[in-house]
Amino acid sequence: MSLDHRLTPEHEELRRTVEEFAHDVIAPKIGDLYERHEFPYEIVREMGRMGLFGLPFPEEYGGMGGDYLALGIALEELARVDSSVAITLEAGVSLGAMPIYLFGSEEQKQEWLPKMCSGEVLGAFGLTEPGAGSDAGGTRTTAVREGDEWVINGSKCFITNSGTNITGLVTVTAVTGRKPDGRPEISSIIVPSGTPGFTVAAPYSKVGWNSSDTRELAFDNVRVPLANLVGEEGRGYAQFLRILDEGRIAISALATGLAQGCVDESVKYAKERHAFGKAIGDNQAIQFKLADMEMRAHMARIGWRDAASRLVAGEPFKKEAAIAKLYSSTVAVDNARDATQIHGGYGFMNEYPVARMWRDSKILEIGEGTSEVQRMLIARELGFAG
Repeated sequence: MSLDHRLTPEHEELRRTVEEFAHDVIAPKIGDLYERHEFPYEIVREMGRMGLFGLPFPEEYGGMGGDYLALGIALEELARVDSSVAITLEAGVSLGAMPIYLFGSEEQKQEWLPKMCSGEVLGAFGLTEPGAGSDAGGTRTTAVREGDEWVINGSKCFITNSGTNITGLVTVTAVTGRKPDGRPEISSIIVPSGTPGFTVAAPYSKVGWNSSDTRELAFDNVRVPLANLVGEEGRGYAQFLRILDEGRIAISALATGLAQGCVDESVKYAKERHAFGKAIGDNQAIQFKLADMEMRAHMARIGWRDAASRLVAGEPFKKEAAIAKLYSSTVAVDNARDATQIHGGYGFMNEYPVARMWRDSKILEIGEGTSEVQRMLIARELGFAG
C-alpha cells in the first residue's frame, strides 16, 4: 500500500476545524475543570453538535459518514490541548458505540447509535476487572439465563465514561458458559444505566485525566433482556479483541497529539523565557531537545496514520496498530518529561499545560493494552508463540 499519508482536503478541513475548537474553546476552560476534577459537560455537548462522536459511523445511524482516520485526526488535535477531553471522545466512540455498530443487532443500532453519535448519550465498555486486566480471558463476571433475561453478577474497574450524567449504557463482558475444555465462554451484553442492581461507584482519584470520568462498577443480580446480547453468544472475547485492535490506533493518535502538544508549548516557552540575557531557545541544548521531541511526534503520526489507513482499506492492521500504540505512548511519556524539563520549575506548576500533559502521559503506556502486551502482539505477528 502507499506510504503517502498526507491528508485529503476533507481530512485537512476537519483537522483545522478541531484544532481551532481545541484552542478557542477547550484551552481557556480545561485547566480549571481539570484541577476541580470536573467532567467537561459543556465541551462535550459542543463536540456532539460538531458531529465528532459520529465521525466514523454511517449517516443512516446519525453519523458523519467518515472513517477511522477522521476519528484519529480529531483525537490528535484535541489531545494537543487536553487529553481528558480526547479520551472522552475516544472511549465514547471506540469503546462505547463501536461494539454496537460492529456487532449489535439492527434494533440495537437504531436504538442507541443516533443518540451516541450526537453526543446526547455516552456509552462505556466494561471489560477490565480487579483480577482481569491484561489477562482479559480471566473474566469473573457472570451472566446466567433465567427465562427471557440475563442475570449478571460481578464487578468491573477503570471504566471510562461509565458514571456521567449522560452515560446511557455499559457493554459488559461476562462468562455465559464453558467450552468442552473448561475455558470460559465470554459474551457481551448491554446494561442500560439505572438498571436495578447496577451500581456505579464514585470517581477514582487519579494521577491524570482528571476531567475524564473513570469508575468501578458492580452488578448484583442485574437483570436485562436476552435481546441485550451483543453479537453471538460466546463470541465476546473475539469481539473485544477486535475492538481493542482498533482502539489502539485511536489511543496512538491521542498519544501523538499529547507529544505534539508538548512540542507546541515548549517551543513557545523557549522563545519567551529569557535567562542569562537571552531566550533559552537560543541555547543549542534546548534546540536539540526540541528537535528530538518534534522527530518523535512526527514518526508517531506516521505510525498511527499507517495503521488507520490499513484499517480503512480493509487490510490487516493488527501488527501496525500495536507498533503505533507502543511507539506513540513511549513518545508521549518522553516528550512530556522533556517538556517539563524545558519549563524548569514552571513545568511543575499545574497552571502550565505541560504539567497536565506530564500527568496524563503515563496512562498511555497502560490503557488499552500495556506496552508489554503490545510487544507480545508484535512478536506473535512475527511468528513467535506467546
